[in-house]
Amino acid sequence: MDLKQLDYFVRVAELGSFTRAAQALDIAQPALSRQIRLLELELQQTLLVRNGRGALPTEAGKLLLDHSRGLLHQVARIREDMARARGALAGRVALGLPPSVARVLTVPLMRAFRQEMPQAQLSISEALSASMQEGLLSGRLDLAVLYENANPQGLEISHLLDEALVLVQLRPLSPQGSSNRVVRGAIAMHEVAQLPLVIPSRPNAIRMHVESEMARMGCKPVVALEIDGISAILDLVQDQAGSAILPRNAVVRSLRPKAFITRAIVAADGKPLAIRMNLACSALRPSTLTQQATMALLRRTALVLL
Repeated sequence: MDLKQLDYFVRVAELGSFTRAAQALDIAQPALSRQIRLLELELQQTLLVRNGRGALPTEAGKLLLDHSRGLLHQVARIREDMARARGALAGRVALGLPPSVARVLTVPLMRAFRQEMPQAQLSISEALSASMQEGLLSGRLDLAVLYENANPQGLEISHLLDEALVLVQLRPLSPQGSSNRVVRGAIAMHEVAQLPLVIPSRPNAIRMHVESEMARMGCKPVVALEIDGISAILDLVQDQAGSAILPRNAVVRSLRPKAFITRAIVAADGKPLAIRMNLACSALRPSTLTQQATMALLRRTALVLL
């Protein structure tokens, strides 16, 4: 057996599909199947069982999966140690960020990463929490920033920061047709509950958080439209379809920030409404030194910019 075969096997086992694994590895599916078959012949064991939903590891496959993860991690550590002997961290780190966070952090984080770890590679993906959590469990992502309502099963979670959520409304026009620059004050959550909202569909973390906070006050949101995607939500707010509840940075970094006004929302505890953001990695694969350095860099960058 060789390391490539073990890597291929781990990808299929974690993703539960030859098709998805081939896409993630960027190889042809017949070539992937052939390598897995060669591994099974060498070990004289059936490692994966195909079914209507994909592929699942057998008992022998589960045993090999545990060993393979450890071996691949050790190889990554060896490469890092050799790079450190040359005075640098190396390797590739795949990071997932929520859309509103990605708009703020991607450029400065990439710039700082290149400066501090020039021999390493950083790949940043923009996605929703559910998708990123799946990526962490499958090995497609090494690190991710997840909102608090994400299911932590199989993940190591640590608090990153709390992100303020604000009410977003279309800026009214003055009689002369120019934008009114008056900034309105904070609004109570029970008042927000009376407004028609353009809001993401469940199980979006912000949607779930808003509903939970309103439930604490004995109310629930008035849903005008359900739509996923910050840009689409802002377009609909501008089209007067309703108000929205979004991170402030989502508005500041939008294409037309001056088209909107934002208002702080007072939650049930009397504090401004905010949602907890966590830094997550897989509990199944120990973090490499490069990943640990990336986590530290992400924390420093986020605390300055968010």
